[in-house]
Formats: sequence, C-alpha cells, structure tokens
Amino acid sequence: MACKVSLAATRRIIPRITVWSEPSVPLDRLPRHCHHAPMSSRGNPSLRAAVTAALLTLTSVLAGCGSGSDEKGGTPPKKSPKSSAPGVEPAPGDHTVTVKWKGKDRSYAVHAPPSYEKGAKLPLVIVMHPYPSTGTHVAKLSDMSTKADKENFLVVYPEGVNGGMNALVCCGGEDDVGFIRTVTKSLVDTWGADPQRTYATGISNGGDMSFKLAVELSDTFAAIAPVSGGYSGRITDPDSYVPKSPVSVITFIGAEDKWYPTFNAGLTIWQERLKCKEQPPAKLPQKITRTTAGCGDGSEVVAYRMPEMGHAWPQGKSDMAEREAAVNATDLIWEFFKSHPKKTT
Repeated sequence: MACKVSLAATRRIIPRITVWSEPSVPLDRLPRHCHHAPMSSRGNPSLRAAVTAALLTLTSVLAGCGSGSDEKGGTPPKKSPKSSAPGVEPAPGDHTVTVKWKGKDRSYAVHAPPSYEKGAKLPLVIVMHPYPSTGTHVAKLSDMSTKADKENFLVVYPEGVNGGMNALVCCGGEDDVGFIRTVTKSLVDTWGADPQRTYATGISNGGDMSFKLAVELSDTFAAIAPVSGGYSGRITDPDSYVPKSPVSVITFIGAEDKWYPTFNAGLTIWQERLKCKEQPPAKLPQKITRTTAGCGDGSEVVAYRMPEMGHAWPQGKSDMAEREAAVNATDLIWEFFKSHPKKTT
C-alpha cells in the first residue's frame, strides 16, 4: 500500500524550524502526526545536524510506511513467530522484558501493583508512546502505574522500533500488531492477566495504534482510549475496517491540535460504521463537551472534546501534558475500562 501524506505533515515532524535547506525527501511524502520537541535557533549548526538526522529518520519511516495490515480489517491469522525472553519472575514492581521478535530485540516494561500475586487474574492496560518517544516517557506522562497501584491492575509499556509504532498513518513497517498480540498473550499466560479485561491506550502515534488494535485485535481488547490520536489514513478507507467484536472507546481530542479536524472526522466515521447513536453532549468546565454513544454491536463511544487543549494528555505529568485541563484523562480512562469488560456478540 502506498503512503500518501499531506504537506502539513512536515510541521508535526520538524516543528518551529525557521531556516533549513531543501530536504532530500519530497515534502508531500513526510508522515504526519508525530510528536517532536520544539526546535529553533537560526543558523545553529546543531540544528542543521538535527534536521539532517530527522530527514534520514523520515526516509526510513517512509520506506516502511506502506507495509502493515490487511485493509479489509483484521490481521490475517498466522502462526506467531517464536519469541524468546529471559526469565522474568512475575512479582510486584517494575520489570523489563526483552524478546526476540522476528529477528529483532523488542522490549516492554511491566508494572505490577504492590498487592500482585502470581496467577492473580488482574486487568491489563497497554500504554503506547508517541513518535518519537519511549515507554519511559509515556509512563511518566500518563502516570498509569500510580493508578495501577491504587486500583490493582497490570500495566505494560511496549517500546516501538526507532521510537514509533506502525500505526494507521506512520511510523515504520514493523508488525507491531503481532508484537502486541504476543505481549498480551505472555501477560495472560505468565502473569495471570485477565483476557476479558485487556485494554489499550496511548497518545499521538500510540493513540492511532489503539484504534488499529481495536480493529485488528478485537478478539483481545475490550476497550481502547486514544488520547490526541485518531482513526484515519488509507488503511481505514474500507467500510469493513472495523472491529469484528465489540470494542468500546473513550477518547480525548483538543481543538487547538492541528489534527483535531482529522480526529473528529475519524470519530464520526467510526460511529457511522458501527451504527452508534450519540446522545446530546454534556457541558463541562472550560467549555469541554462529553458525548456518549451506544453502538449497534453493543460497544460504547465516549468523546471529550476540549477547546483549550492542543496535542496533549489532559492533566499529564510530563512533556505533552495539558496540566491545566479540567479533566484527568488517566482517571477517566481507568473508570471507563473498569466498567467495560469484554463483550461478545
């Protein structure tokens, strides 16, 4: 599948660069919707080096942007490649697991609450980072481990290759759907995670990936929570690209985010395809609106539209946080997940 990306994408990859030479990658080929720390300094040699490095990274991203999953919805069933992991004994606290996945070392962090006992059937939340970033960053941003300690559930922070996941519009060509399937299976088999209470969330590229998992691993995930992420890209063009079993959604999008129109339109398409009936919006502080929709397959969609927020995590704890938001995304995500175990048709 070819990767067609808008001209505006460049601002997501290399924002606020005031002077730079003509890139070797055509502007209309750059992937959109990636998080980068702001850069400036006219004529700064280190900036020029950063731009060059970024363009090389983009070339690599574009090379793999078209590969990925079946456009008709759902990754075709196939035998999972063997993975090998060092002996990580399930126990409370933080653990790093490394597996050999399709010839590459892939890793993910596991956080188990203090009350964890091996074999306990606890809910599992997969939290995915933006691009380019790390699991460590999104762990701090979301503060999901603190919530897990209070509410007694497992958290996993998977690491993308070269800082990103092969989601709906970018980044790279790895089989990240297959990787996440292997990770969740390991947590169920080894750590005792409850397969009926397995959830996914993430921001930006990680938010996009949440939607991809909802469609392609609808047998695995009960609900998702994309934050500043959306259901968009060529892969979503077919009407058939929807979950095959119910997956509920809670999402947070900010009107100050340049991708807000895309996220909003994607959410509308998602609800139309699943025959969702939206209730009148509830009005919250800071002119935030919350809409709730019941869908034909039994799933639910809750959307927080936030006029004063950009590309951010409401009340997050790190870079990409909207600290002054009137709602706390992590608290609302967990309450939503807790009330949405796996539904079957």
